[in-house]
Amino acid sequence: MDMIESNADGVTIMEPRGRMDTLGAKPFGERAVELIRGGGIRMLIDLRQIQYISSAGFRALLIAHKQSVESKGKLVLCGLSAEVRRMFELGAFLDVFTICGTREEGLAKAK
Repeated sequence: MDMIESNADGVTIMEPRGRMDTLGAKPFGERAVELIRGGGIRMLIDLRQIQYISSAGFRALLIAHKQSVESKGKLVLCGLSAEVRRMFELGAFLDVFTICGTREEGLAKAK
């Protein structure tokens, strides 16, 4: 899994690409937590380039979410494909995360 990182208006943006499975989830999660602990307490994770997310991917997102809450930060997700959104529904994660349709909406929520 590849990942692009950027910053916009004080919001750290992570854009993972590919499959968020056992192989990709661990480095993604470690980097997300590292960024949050390093002061990136307002974070947007753009999932539009994720075709699949496994339980390891959900675990990485939940750990990042927990770290964000502990840091009194804000973590927002955006760009979920229909299939990935269905996985969030099945796992009952829609109420756990702040989820926006577009990057622009996500940036506004993360500020």
